[in-house]
Amino acid sequence: MAYEGFAYVYDELMKDAPYDEWVAFVRRYVQDGATLADVGCGTGSATIRLAEHYDVMGIDLSESMLEVAQEKALEAEIELPLWEQDMRELELPEPVDAVTILCDSLCYLRDEADVINTFESVYNQLKPGGLFIFDVHAPNKMQTLFNQKTYASNGEDCSYIWFADPGEAPLSVIHDLTFFVALEDGTYERIEETHEQRTYEPGQYMQWLIGAGFHVKSVTSDFTERAPGADAERIFFVAQK
Repeated sequence: MAYEGFAYVYDELMKDAPYDEWVAFVRRYVQDGATLADVGCGTGSATIRLAEHYDVMGIDLSESMLEVAQEKALEAEIELPLWEQDMRELELPEPVDAVTILCDSLCYLRDEADVINTFESVYNQLKPGGLFIFDVHAPNKMQTLFNQKTYASNGEDCSYIWFADPGEAPLSVIHDLTFFVALEDGTYERIEETHEQRTYEPGQYMQWLIGAGFHVKSVTSDFTERAPGADAERIFFVAQK
């Protein structure tokens, strides 16, 4: 995954993301004051919000993403421990009450073995009874919104063009992004990124969770309590150790 340039324009791409809804979803299941590891935390937009309610640490594979998260935490005057780790091989200082993988970060895993390893890794870092909460792209989203679609934004400081095309693997997508970032001298820097994501049917995720030792508490869609339907865009899982 290439994030070196992307980390600093990621927030522009995600400026309309429903971070408050992710936090509200977590709060339905995890009591305030709990210890929580936010895995795949990126630039920390959700993590900092979670830190208002939990004893949080942020974990991401990208050093540059964590650098941005640290800058944002300092601006918010929040003490936020950040760790550079692979979600497939988590090693926390001590077991936690909950682990979150939000904003479809899990979909960046390339194959089935990576997902299985991540579930087992998360299981091993939870306290008995601890909760694992994550969301992924629904199959419908891969087949419609990410099927040969083009998105664009023309901002004052940053503009981008985003092409989404099906990948080779089932229910996968290749995102080709080009950003034009305004510099102080009036010129623009061009940043190009290619990102691949993949999802699976809800039943497959459930099978892997059970195989890792979890009890699946709920499978819902789009920040609601509804079971995933054919038109779902995002699927949420809550599993317990």
